[in-house]
This record gives sequence, structure tokens and C-alpha cells, in this order.
Amino acid sequence: MLAPVWSLCVYMLHRRLTVRMNSPYFTDSTAGLDTSATDSMGKSAVNKGGIRRLRSRMAQGLKSEDDPPKVKAEVLEQSISLQAHAQPPTGQMNCTETVSNCKKTTTKVKVEAVDNQALLTSSRKTRRGRLKVEYEGEGAELKWEPCDWRTQLSFIREMRSKRDAPVDQMGAEKCYDTEAPSEVRRYQVLISLMLSSQTKDLVTAGAMQRLREHDLSVDAILNMDEETLGKLIYPVGFWRTKVKYIKQATALIQQEFGGDIPDTVEGLMRLPGVGPKMAHLAMDIAWNQVSGIGVDTHVHRISNRLGWTRKETKTPEETRRALEEWLPRDLWSEINWLLVGFGQQVCLPVGPLCSVCVNQHTCPAAHRSSPSKKLKSSQASPTPQVKRDVGQEKPRGNRRKGKAGAPPSGQTSVLDSA
Repeated sequence: MLAPVWSLCVYMLHRRLTVRMNSPYFTDSTAGLDTSATDSMGKSAVNKGGIRRLRSRMAQGLKSEDDPPKVKAEVLEQSISLQAHAQPPTGQMNCTETVSNCKKTTTKVKVEAVDNQALLTSSRKTRRGRLKVEYEGEGAELKWEPCDWRTQLSFIREMRSKRDAPVDQMGAEKCYDTEAPSEVRRYQVLISLMLSSQTKDLVTAGAMQRLREHDLSVDAILNMDEETLGKLIYPVGFWRTKVKYIKQATALIQQEFGGDIPDTVEGLMRLPGVGPKMAHLAMDIAWNQVSGIGVDTHVHRISNRLGWTRKETKTPEETRRALEEWLPRDLWSEINWLLVGFGQQVCLPVGPLCSVCVNQHTCPAAHRSSPSKKLKSSQASPTPQVKRDVGQEKPRGNRRKGKAGAPPSGQTSVLDSA
């Protein structure tokens, strides 16, 4: 009795499972799940393939820019092409050669695949480049120049318009013999510059006049003894040292330069007692060539007072380099005599006459030394004042040693022939 009932139950359960498995709902859902899974897998495969192709293209683009040599692939392709040309006709090829050619082709494909993989690896390791954006006009560095320097220069020209300073009447341009031969004129310009160091123009002009009366030339100085030369140039500053320098420089000019002064700054600075200021002034006056700015104590002082240097300079040579960095070259020759005369008349070393200076409102150093000093009537013409100071001047050597600044033997007056 139990066996038929058990078999009936098994039959009914099997039928229900069969009906459920064959129902359209179950079949569609299962098919939908299978289809969606298949589509997602296909899409992922397609995406992976697209990413790979994109990476390979990027690697090829980077490789074309960097252009690294494909040594291994090119050598293999060349060997394959040579072997292909050396093959016999098609009818004479056997199976062994065909198999070897297939192996070579496979090897070539593998090499290219390895090369592409290496490019992908190198592209991953390559750092990201930096893009630098530059706008037009930003490449050149802006040139520094002082404020209001053009206005200040025009005012200095206005104050120097009379040209009545000592440098205008007794400077190096006025001390040589205009009728002498050209090489003699150039030599006289050099001697006047050597004598003008640490010496006022009036004293230099007197010494040059006495030298010219004794035939100031290379041969005459070589034949002249040091004692006579010292008597003629006294009382210029450091006259004993200048006697030695003049004799040594003249001998060098005769031996190495054929009796004429050098025509370069380097050659002039080889002469004893000639520095950068004298060399640049000699190139300008004697050779009519502007090689640099001649900076003496006046140019050095006024440039720092007006703020014409980016920072305060300590020596005239530093001032020269600072001025040449920004001052236009066509002003290099003019700036020396402008500032020298301005320093002799208005911008004095001690007690500058700021109250009569037109640049007193733009000069950073105005009224620092003399806030209430004004130009007196006796100082209306600065040139006579300079002459009076020179007449009262004592020899420089008397300040330290009793006989260092004394005139040479046989000379009693300081300015008898000045």
C-alpha cells in the first residue's frame, strides 16, 4: 500500500519541477541574466582592447618624438630581407625552407610585439612634461635705471651751459700742443692725465706748460734726468712717484709701441701709473674712441649722491661699472666733463651748494651736508675761488713729513712759473 503512494508523490514532485523549469518566466530571466553577463564581458573585453590600442598609439607618438633607434627589429628585418632576396625560385623551394621562413616571420612578429611592450613600459615610466607659457615681451629682463635721471642730466647741462669750470679751461683737452705731430699730441694728452691724478687742474696746467717749453716728447723725456723732470712738474700731487712713472712709461712706449701711445685700453693700462680712468680718457681724447666712462673723484661722488648706482659704490672703478650697466653709450664721453665741472662749481666735496642746485628737489642727498647754506656773492663765479684755493695750497707731503713735499733743489717758489 505504501509503495504506490510513494511513487505517486515522486511523480507529482517531478512534474511540478518540470513545469516550473519550462515556464517562460524562468527561461526569460535566466536568458536575460546570461545575455547581460555575456554583454558585460564583451564590453569589458572591448574596453580593454581600446585602452590597449590607445596606450600603444600614445607610446608610438612618444617614440616618434623621442625617436629611439629600433636596432634589434631593424637588424632582424634587414637579415630577413637579405635572405629573401637570396632565395631560389619558387619552384625550387622545399619544405624545409618554407618552414624556416615561417619561423623567421614568427620571430619578426614576436620582436615587434616585444618592442611595443617595451614602449608601453617606457611610456609609463616617463615623467609628465611641464608646459612653460611665455608671453611676448617677457623673455628679456627689464633694464634697471635710476628715477628721473634724464631730468637731472638736463638740469646739469643747463647749469654747465657757460662752460666756465676749471676743467673747461685747463683740462686734458686744453693742455696739449695743437700744432705738434699727432703722436706727440697723443703723448702730451697721456702725460697731462698722469699729472692730473690727485691734483687740481690749475696746477696740472702749469706743469704741462713748463714741460712743453722744454719740448714735451718721448725723446725729450728719455734724455731728461729725473731731477730736472721733478723741478718741471712740481708741485703736482705725489710728484716724486710721478717722475718715476713718467720715465718708465715713456721708455715702454719707445721700446714696445714705436714712440706712440697704445691704442687699446689694455695696452694703456700696461704703462706704469696708468689706471682705468686715464686709459678710457686717453682713448676718448687722444684716439677719439669711446671705450668706457672715465670716473674720477667728482663723477664717483656725484653719481652716488644722485642715486645713479643701484647700490652705493666704494671706489671709482665700481662706479664706472655701475654706470656702464644702464647709461646709454652715446653719453659716456659727455658724462665725464659734465660731472667734473659740476663737482668743481656746485656739488662740492665738502659743503655742496644744494640751495642753488636745480636738482635739489630730486636729489636724494640734497641738503644733508649744507641744509641752510646759500651761494654768496663772492662765490658767484666758482673759477676764481678755485684759483685762490690753489694759491693757498701747501704741498701735500708737508702734512706727514717735513721735507717730503719740499720743492727740488734750486726751486724756491711753489707757483713761480704756473
